[in-house]
Amino acid sequence: MNANEIPIAGYASRLVSRVEVADGTMAFHFERPSRFDFKPGQSADVTLTRPPETDSEGNTRTLSIASSPYETQLMFATRMRDTAFKRSLKKIPLGTEVKIDSPMGSFTLHKNSAKPAVFLAGGIGITPFISIVRQADHDRLPHKLYLFFSNRRPEDTPFFEALQMLEKSNPNFRLICTMTEMTLSKQEWTGETGFINKEMLSRHLPSLQGSIYYAAGPPAMVTAMREMLVGARVDEDDIRTEEFAGY
Repeated sequence: MNANEIPIAGYASRLVSRVEVADGTMAFHFERPSRFDFKPGQSADVTLTRPPETDSEGNTRTLSIASSPYETQLMFATRMRDTAFKRSLKKIPLGTEVKIDSPMGSFTLHKNSAKPAVFLAGGIGITPFISIVRQADHDRLPHKLYLFFSNRRPEDTPFFEALQMLEKSNPNFRLICTMTEMTLSKQEWTGETGFINKEMLSRHLPSLQGSIYYAAGPPAMVTAMREMLVGARVDEDDIRTEEFAGY
């Protein structure tokens, strides 16, 4: 065993494919191990067992599972920062074995379908939500789902087309995308602009009260969303958050 190898534990899997899903963001598809059961919105530790390089951040990352339980493969998506882990993930041969630990986390859809779900996503914070929304569409859940998705430009928006298709196929799902730096974009945009705020929510929601709110994205964005919701007198018990630090 060389210095970069670690013993295999957890679930063994193999890299099946990788694709760019937005500028600077890639999705990685892996074999789904047998008996790997998870709930939409959960995450898992992914470990490169024989990485071509390593650094002080190590060979493991905790990543939200972007695929849904009904799908046969596991998908993870990440912003491609310049780290040894992400450089390795981008260049290892397809078929390379990795380790995936058991799914974890409770950032999952509430059961009471009488309460709408309002998802507030920034950038790669979309990953738990696309899993939840795809599964809800597949299962024809009765929940009303609203997704507010903030990115700099359309070019930076992961899973944009897939989300638009889900809005067409699920009458209970509304997609509200907003762009914060359209001056840097080469595309036209007629949707919302600026950061998600109380006024934007009020334009698209029947009421700010009575929903369960889920916020995921960079820590500063998640903190701002919580403060905004509390300021709008949303019950703190109805606010759930997940920070994506260093993505």
